[in-house]
Amino acid sequence: MSALLTAHFAVTSFPKNASPPELTTKGPNVTAHKGSRIGATALAATAALLLAACSSSGSGSGSGTASGAAPGASSSSSTAAAGLPSLKGKHLTVLAEWTGAEQTDFQAVLNSFDSLTGASVSYQSGGANTGTVLQTKIAGGSPPDVALLPEPGLITTLAQQGALKPLTPAIQQEVAADYGPGWESMGTVGGKLYSVVYKASDKTTFWYNTAEFSQAGITPPTNWTQFLADCQTLSDAGITPVSVGGSDGWTLADWFQNIYLSEAGPAMYSKLAHHQIPWTDPSVIKALTTFGQLLGNQKYIAGGDAGALQTSFNTSVTQTFTTPPKAAMVFEGDFSATQITSTTKATIGTDAKFFPFPGPAGGSSSFAQVAGDMATALNTDPATMELIQFLASPAADAIWAHEGGYLTPNKLVPLSDYPDATTQQEAQMLISAGPNVDFSLDDLSPAAFGGTVGAGYWKDMQDFLKNPSDVQGTAKQLEADAAKVQWP
Repeated sequence: MSALLTAHFAVTSFPKNASPPELTTKGPNVTAHKGSRIGATALAATAALLLAACSSSGSGSGSGTASGAAPGASSSSSTAAAGLPSLKGKHLTVLAEWTGAEQTDFQAVLNSFDSLTGASVSYQSGGANTGTVLQTKIAGGSPPDVALLPEPGLITTLAQQGALKPLTPAIQQEVAADYGPGWESMGTVGGKLYSVVYKASDKTTFWYNTAEFSQAGITPPTNWTQFLADCQTLSDAGITPVSVGGSDGWTLADWFQNIYLSEAGPAMYSKLAHHQIPWTDPSVIKALTTFGQLLGNQKYIAGGDAGALQTSFNTSVTQTFTTPPKAAMVFEGDFSATQITSTTKATIGTDAKFFPFPGPAGGSSSFAQVAGDMATALNTDPATMELIQFLASPAADAIWAHEGGYLTPNKLVPLSDYPDATTQQEAQMLISAGPNVDFSLDDLSPAAFGGTVGAGYWKDMQDFLKNPSDVQGTAKQLEADAAKVQWP
């Protein structure tokens, strides 16, 4: 058992701020790559099923098997063509956080699996409390077959407890073929693969108001030195450079994490994320000092530090694109686009564009701090493993990618599968980061340190916003808070 349908393609590299339409894909040349269980002869049946799944309404109400079989093809013949075993009569349960439109889109993916295999998959949403819901189900002896979790730290804990099961060699082969090494290592605990990043969020995007940049006569910066110079140019033109959502401590953590990853690199980032080095390490001091270059200038931040501490993530994005705007740019993930389109009249790709987070001058320009939902197995049933392998494949990714609001680190998904130029550029950033990619450090940390409102890491970053000159004091407080919790 090995990889599903793969469409091989090559992506042309492009300058940081080039328009994504310049990107090209070569293909699809449908082949069976190493370990593939499906070749070109199966394309017609599989493509028909996937297209039917893409057009499915995906009601999101329970098992709801899709009726997306190829015309004239029986369920068994379609399953055989797709290289998947028949799972007729098998019922699987899946737990994830998605609701609303996201649930509908994910249900279409599950419907496709149902059509290809004859299985029946039921979905349950745990919302923002998915981790807690899962642990309750495990304690009660009724865990789902598959859970998609956004917290790698929880995945590590559950794997060490034996609640999660190592993924099969076939899934490992799929991940090795389809994903970069940085993504593969994210799901590894104790040398074994326990999870696959299915849906990713790129938290390395800097959104800017094109009219404000045009008025100041600047273009997006490519490194931190240019970023600070642009801040000064904007300020001199009477435009506040940056909107900061400081009332949400996680946004400040994301700022620090991008700076640290770009300066120290993924190896040191991983050590800090697992508290293998102290927060007083010189690399932390350097990153805090860099961050302080922005925070230390009150003219660079909308409302100064006091205003930023009263500004939420949502407001920080919205106020950058209102009329008149309160700032020229705002940092946060690709999900900021939803906030822009839902609360302002700005058009993505015209009024609102993004550039990659500016790393150090002379350093690597390709790195990515990410968040995402990782597929895990709660048992060793072959049907469970088949579903996870399907989710890891480009065939499954294409279904949600076509609908929008979705990114995957799967490098075999053509950029043309994404619905617009901005999303294509975001997807390219994830692939271009190569091994220089890692999960949000606060998500990797124990929640008591990295995920508690008004405490630990997030509070320490808010205190740093108030007093960015106290680099040493901030580092010592971070280390003191880190030392209070148990690290896996």
